[in-house]
Amino acid sequence: PYRGKRNQPAYIPLIAQKIAEIKGLDISEVAKATTENAMKLFNIKTTEHKNPA
Repeated sequence: PYRGKRNQPAYIPLIAQKIAEIKGLDISEVAKATTENAMKLFNIKTTEHKNPA
């Protein structure tokens, strides 16, 4: 719906939904995969937060 217009981050959910539709996946699977790929690409490390109790 935004063809020919400037791209912006607000369109990411629409793009993810279309990818999920094309690949026959749930949008949560697309979100997980793209997040993991971005973290690998930018070498982002995560830490697990443990309950100090």
